Amino acid sequence: MEVCYQLPVLPLDRPVPKHVLSRRGAISFSSSSSLFGAPDTRQLSQRRGAISYDSSDQTALYIRMLGDVRVRSRVGFDPEGKGSYSYLCIDFRTLHSCSDSASSLIPGPGFSSAGPVSGRRLRRLLSFQRYLHSSRLLRGTPHLNPLHILDEDYTGQAKCMLERVATWNFDIFLYDRLTNGNSLVTLTFHLLNQYGLLELFQLDMVKLWRFLVMVQEDYHSLNPYHNAVHAADVTQAMYCYLREPKLAKSLTSCDILLGLLAAATHDLDHPGVNQPFLIKTNHYLAKLYRNSSVLENHHWRSAVGLLRETGLFSHLPAEDGVTMEHQLGSLILATDISRQNEYLGKFRTHLDQDDLYLSNASHRHFILQMALKCADICNPCRPWELSKQWSEKVTEEFFHQGDIEKKHRLEVSPLCDSQSNSMANIQIGFMTYVVEPLFAEWGRFSDTRLSQTMLGHLGLNKASWGGLVQQEESSSPEELEPSSPAFFTMPTPAVTESEPESASAAEPTTVTTATATGETNYKEIPQGSKES
Repeated sequence: MEVCYQLPVLPLDRPVPKHVLSRRGAISFSSSSSLFGAPDTRQLSQRRGAISYDSSDQTALYIRMLGDVRVRSRVGFDPEGKGSYSYLCIDFRTLHSCSDSASSLIPGPGFSSAGPVSGRRLRRLLSFQRYLHSSRLLRGTPHLNPLHILDEDYTGQAKCMLERVATWNFDIFLYDRLTNGNSLVTLTFHLLNQYGLLELFQLDMVKLWRFLVMVQEDYHSLNPYHNAVHAADVTQAMYCYLREPKLAKSLTSCDILLGLLAAATHDLDHPGVNQPFLIKTNHYLAKLYRNSSVLENHHWRSAVGLLRETGLFSHLPAEDGVTMEHQLGSLILATDISRQNEYLGKFRTHLDQDDLYLSNASHRHFILQMALKCADICNPCRPWELSKQWSEKVTEEFFHQGDIEKKHRLEVSPLCDSQSNSMANIQIGFMTYVVEPLFAEWGRFSDTRLSQTMLGHLGLNKASWGGLVQQEESSSPEELEPSSPAFFTMPTPAVTESEPESASAAEPTTVTTATATGETNYKEIPQGSKES
């Protein structure tokens, strides 16, 4: 027996009544009906969209279709539908289920595919419809018939926040809430559009939105730290760096496009564990990339896969498309924290010899690599209110990995044991041995107000964590002393054949310390060495 949900019908120009919002279900819009009640069979062909909502979290999902939107049980779809447009039959009760198999998409007439698809694919398709609507808002294109949607107020506030996207205290957490969890898509699109890159590279609007939606969906939302919000935060930081005077007057449009796309995809499909974990568990990715830059290679290959699936660069000459994929990979691979000393040493040498010429394409690319590295670990340089939230999230992810290792009787990775590490000690080690050396050199390269602001926040945040350590020690006399920088040593990975590096590999170095990404740990290098 097929059961159709009773959907209230509203005209397009009528606000949604409050008593409807207290329910859980869907709201269907009719282009002509002025009645509020159960849908009439004769009105099905007049539907133009629907909103599903969940009263438990007040999260609205806006769906805009050209044809019918029917919400039915999972039994099946109406075989007698003869509308001129295809329609979707969706079980909204299982739309947000944790299991991909819990949601299914049942195609109507005009769909070539058959059978259920994954929940991720379903959410991606539905989200795409919403982003098409949002793109008009971001581009400032007026509607002939303005729609009253549930999160209209939030969309307005998000637009106001985008006017301040170049400020260093930009609150990405608030922006993500205002965009209903779509911060990466809306922010990246806004920045690409602001630079005029859509017109300059003749990027297809639909393909771009589809690419950004797929990128956002391929980040694991259950990861406390390595998720789409982190990617959006890195993209916003990258935008701030691209606006720095030295870069703004030297970078080409292609440099800017690659920089923003690399920031958005630099942790794509991150599993929430670090490289040593993948290696010691014999994960297939570790074998595929020969234990070298395992996650970064995966992020890059995943991004290339989405570029090709969406055909975003398909209109470009084949050689240009391959070149852009290669350069994108070079940027993403530079975020491998195990190669921090290699890049930092080269950066310091350039600055000491004063031989960085941004008119040179390879030098510009190297600066983009350094900018992305800074953006990736810039959390300690944010205002305390933001920096502390990121510290809590990355520590939660570390400790979660440690719990998994304990459960399976594996050696617990450094920084991942909640019994022997504290959040404050981890952050102080990370700031001292990773962040401070990198941002000190960036400040030498770009001695601007932004650089001074970042270093100022870094000092204040480090002092705040130091105060928390003292409180922990005074309250718990048996508490372990602050984390030592010498956890373990490992050689810098060699450059593999698949790695599109513009810079040559440095000699093997020994590195250890607390890191924000958990990829590797570094130790202090003696003075006089080119490594930090």
